[in-house]
Amino acid sequence: MVKSYLKYEFARSFGVVSSATANVVWIPDPPQQGSSTRRTGGGRAVVAANEEIYCWDVKKGELLSRWRDPKCQHQVTSIAQSKADPDVFAVGYEDGSIRLWDSKIEAVVVGFDGHRSAITSLAFDNAGVRLASGAKDTDIIIWDLVAEVGLFKLRGHKDQVTALSWLPFRKEFEDAALDEGAHASNFEATTDSTHAGFLLTTGKDSLVKIWDIGAQQCIETHVTQTNGECWAMSVSPDLSGCITAGNDGELKVWSLDLRGLCQRASRVQQSLDEKYLLERGTLYRQGKDRALGIHFHPRQDYFAVHGSEKAVEVWRIRSDHEIQKSMARKRKRKREKAASKAPKGTAAADGAAGEENEADANPTPEINDVFVLHVITRTGGRVRSMDWGSPSSRKSLQILVALGNNQLEYYTISHADSGKRSKATEPPDYTRSFAVEMPGHRTDVRSMSLSTDDGMLSSASNGDLKVWNVQSGNCIRTFECGYALCCSFLPGDRIIVVGTKTGELELYDVASASSIDTVKAHDGAVWTLRVHPDGRSMVTGSADKSAKFWKFDIVQEEVPGTDRTAPRLRLVHTRTIKVADDVLSVCFSPDSRLLALALLDNTVKVFFVDSLKLYLNLYGHKLPVLNMDISFDSRLIVTCSADKNVRLWGLDFGDCHKAFFAHQDSIMQVSFVPHNQLGTGHHFFSVGKDRIVKHWDGDKFEQIQKLDGHHGEIWALAVGRTGDFFVTASHDKSIRVWEQTDEQIFLEEERERELEQLYESTLTASLEHDGNGDGVAQGDSAVVPAGKQTVETLVTGEKIMEALELGTADLALMRQYDAARAIQPRTAPPARNAMYVALGGISAEAHVQRVLERIPAASLQDALLMLPFAMATQLMGFIELFAAQGRNLPLTCRILFFLLRLHHRQLVASKTLRPMLDRIRLNLRAALAARKDTMGFNLAALRVLGDRLRDQTSSVFFVDGDDHDRDSDKDPLGRSFGPGRTKRAFVDVA
Repeated sequence: MVKSYLKYEFARSFGVVSSATANVVWIPDPPQQGSSTRRTGGGRAVVAANEEIYCWDVKKGELLSRWRDPKCQHQVTSIAQSKADPDVFAVGYEDGSIRLWDSKIEAVVVGFDGHRSAITSLAFDNAGVRLASGAKDTDIIIWDLVAEVGLFKLRGHKDQVTALSWLPFRKEFEDAALDEGAHASNFEATTDSTHAGFLLTTGKDSLVKIWDIGAQQCIETHVTQTNGECWAMSVSPDLSGCITAGNDGELKVWSLDLRGLCQRASRVQQSLDEKYLLERGTLYRQGKDRALGIHFHPRQDYFAVHGSEKAVEVWRIRSDHEIQKSMARKRKRKREKAASKAPKGTAAADGAAGEENEADANPTPEINDVFVLHVITRTGGRVRSMDWGSPSSRKSLQILVALGNNQLEYYTISHADSGKRSKATEPPDYTRSFAVEMPGHRTDVRSMSLSTDDGMLSSASNGDLKVWNVQSGNCIRTFECGYALCCSFLPGDRIIVVGTKTGELELYDVASASSIDTVKAHDGAVWTLRVHPDGRSMVTGSADKSAKFWKFDIVQEEVPGTDRTAPRLRLVHTRTIKVADDVLSVCFSPDSRLLALALLDNTVKVFFVDSLKLYLNLYGHKLPVLNMDISFDSRLIVTCSADKNVRLWGLDFGDCHKAFFAHQDSIMQVSFVPHNQLGTGHHFFSVGKDRIVKHWDGDKFEQIQKLDGHHGEIWALAVGRTGDFFVTASHDKSIRVWEQTDEQIFLEEERERELEQLYESTLTASLEHDGNGDGVAQGDSAVVPAGKQTVETLVTGEKIMEALELGTADLALMRQYDAARAIQPRTAPPARNAMYVALGGISAEAHVQRVLERIPAASLQDALLMLPFAMATQLMGFIELFAAQGRNLPLTCRILFFLLRLHHRQLVASKTLRPMLDRIRLNLRAALAARKDTMGFNLAALRVLGDRLRDQTSSVFFVDGDDHDRDSDKDPLGRSFGPGRTKRAFVDVA
């Protein structure tokens, strides 16, 4: 009989505040009913948390919502908020996919898949109907959010795209050019703003480009930085210019001629000499590393720039009055300096004064006169991204900063007041108003331990010890500790012991949230500790080549200031084992008979606990053993090593039962299931730096299951006492809980599934490689269709082909039946395919239509690309039936137009398909004309209803609004009413 196993699945995760892979977006708190419109909180922060998106309350530090797509396991790399609908967010992922999320319902609205690598930048247009995306594959894709399709792909950058910004087309600039007397023949006769606008992009190739989206071409290119790549770009709110940033703290300022761009779009004849992006100068920030982000303030004359250092620089844009004053001071100092060098009354002095007077007549401010450093905000960690907060505040500036050490900080910066500040005053003050830091560690978790009831989890890192509720994921306690390397709950689950890198043992009381004691245990780092199975003692292993036994002792200590005494736990050193090398791991056997020590010399030594005599020497690993565990029956010991192997040993004779090449990198920890329920006592788990968790059968020497989900090296593992779940901690700052389900798995099926995944990954990679050469070189400026072959498009393409094959056979069968029935009316109906019978006897064209309608709009074109030309001709036959019967005309037209563009030459050259195309044209025209008539009738009816409604509500008069909304100072449109003005209101008599 084939043995089955119970499947483990990902259940939940916690411990992440913000991932450093994506940017942070600040959004205001929603207005509450019955409260004032003034918001006093810190707003909300939308951040990436590995493959999820978190929404934090910045002031309270509470997690308000978390968005996760179960179908996606890739990290979030970019977040953008829609300008038209603030509830819609575009999220880019590491695999090149994009999902639009609705924050109210926390669900995916639509998904796109067109890039071959991680998304680096996203930008909505002002109307919120188009989305531009840039990725590491150097491509830029324009997406239509209404039709849910990719419009086209722009190729021109030679390295990853780093920033995107829409430049809207403004009709008033075109009208102004016509009013100024420009020749009318140079302009198109347009009556509305139908131009698609422009796109400004920068890339790691140090290029900045302006794209005409309507013409689908690059119209201007500049080299941005003089010292390497361009990493960031931001456009001013008034669209008058932009700033690009690169290496060595270089900021380059550009002026943007949006008026000229809009006038260019309206001209028929284009000039190649016109430049719309002009360099104005270079600024240098205090930090000398590469810049990661630039952000203009949406309403005030400030911009912020940051790199990977622990600071955010806020720059101020001076007003015209301040610029003139600064230039006047410079001219005065220059005249004084020239006068001091030349004697008074000489010709040289008079000539210098004359030159100064000529220079004063035509002053030209330098770039440093316009942009000045306002303040450098020092943060608590390396900055990964930032965003402006509370743009409506005029008394101060607020910035939200996402740090690389898994925390968020919210700073308030005071304004510069040039009238009240003297030259000798210090820079403006800033304060850290709020921070979100409690729900996560600042550094990687190195050790974890579960309580005896599996209700609490302790996690230790460099500087932090946290206690978590396993079910809810909430942080219960936080302690400051040293550089923790190992930790464990003591019996009773009230005290946690931590071993540090400095050789100390630290004791913490969970109930009182206080430190009990600190013991200098070893001269080197305490790499490992284990509690004795009887719960009365423990053993520690250290880099000082010793393992020490400690006894738990309760002593009565006097309470300071009183005569009372209180019990206190003390660690009493009892015995020591000296070995030849560093002790990396220790482990007791469950029967308390044996103690195993893993040494730095690649060996494992097993001692008797009572006599401390050597029992076994285990040789075989080629690199040091990092961790080990002993099974419930004390018969097997499993060891893992940096040589990527797991070895199973028998404790009877010390023989190696099996050696597994288990992981692709160092294996950090292994652990047996602590009990033998359902025969799982010899099952164990292993985790490694390859980000994989594996489940093994120690009796059959087989891998049961492979679990992936972490995005960094896995450092720690803790298995529950019942074996129903286990917990892992990783470099991605997440702590993940994996639970056992009732679903059964079989080893053969798991191997087949892994082979299928490998085949699908290689298949899609080969399809992407074949489809990458669209007849255009990657480095050349080109426009190609937006699409990407994935496993889903392959599956949907196969479904379409299967439906076409069944439908074509069924149509031929029904034609024969109709011909036979014309001769013999009593002919029995033929036996159709069981598929149609199961679906209620639907027709073949209805089945094909149903299959096509179930395909997502964003994947339809990619699925149609999978059809060979023979299948495309069969689909054209069904399109003829759709047009004749008026079935789903929008979908029919979309498929027809795509097939005509794709197979235009073959369709035109085929004599047999020309009559079919003519019939399709006639049927579509008739069907669309009928739809047009229906729409016209409905519009006329709506106009009639509107006229009737206006006639019924014509008895409306004006009244004073003194006693109507007296306390309100704004109308529904947001217009304010000052003192002395009376608000009017419409009142219906009916």
